[in-house]
Amino acid sequence: MPGVTRDLDLLLAEMDVQWGFDRSRLLRGPNVLVIAAAADALTAAVSGEVPDELAAQLVERVESSAPTTPGEPPAAVEECRALLPGPLVLAGGPSYLVTPPVPVTPTVPVLRSDDADADSVASARPDNWEPDEWHKLLTRAAGAPWAMVVLDGRVVSICHTPHRSPLGVEAGTWTDPEFRGRGYAAATTAAWADQFTGDRPHLFYSTSADNTSSQRVAERIAARPIGWLWTLAIPSNEPRNDRPAPSVHS
Repeated sequence: MPGVTRDLDLLLAEMDVQWGFDRSRLLRGPNVLVIAAAADALTAAVSGEVPDELAAQLVERVESSAPTTPGEPPAAVEECRALLPGPLVLAGGPSYLVTPPVPVTPTVPVLRSDDADADSVASARPDNWEPDEWHKLLTRAAGAPWAMVVLDGRVVSICHTPHRSPLGVEAGTWTDPEFRGRGYAAATTAAWADQFTGDRPHLFYSTSADNTSSQRVAERIAARPIGWLWTLAIPSNEPRNDRPAPSVHS
């Protein structure tokens, strides 16, 4: 089925955007195993720290497994966990494809990174952003394009670009808890997406299984569900040698 293959390819592209992998599909970043689960097909990528023979075995286990209902971990998860050393934490969530123009009419003005006055928020850094991160964002050194809702000189909602690769980009969203439920996340995500024109990359939006508000944002911006990504990762309190993953604000 072409649609199934297409969605699985999109999930693989998003995996590359978020974590990166080489031609052998060996992952960088914190995850030992990532499983892409489309409607009727599964595949996986494995940490470069896993021996080649075991990595091939894990991918074979995943790809030979029957797909499950969206939101239900594939049966191969526990099989793979049993083959891997150490405690591993399972997490998962739905992934979506965003296609501009996004059918959202904002109820408040939205500042875009391509606006002439984009640097007007230089002194309005939210507390959850480090000064160097904020500087890179506003100077387009990292995280651009972006869109923000600014009320009374206060940045209350942001959508930016924390991850990218030649295959696509990922939306990173954050809304101040005091201002959630007002449609600001949908407005900024729509303005973010609309900055990609011409031969734009794939625009991905993903969230966690328990983040129902973020899933409602995906529905509001008419993002198309393409499947789920499931990760098995070393707990954050365990020592690691690889580089940290880029931060995502949500």
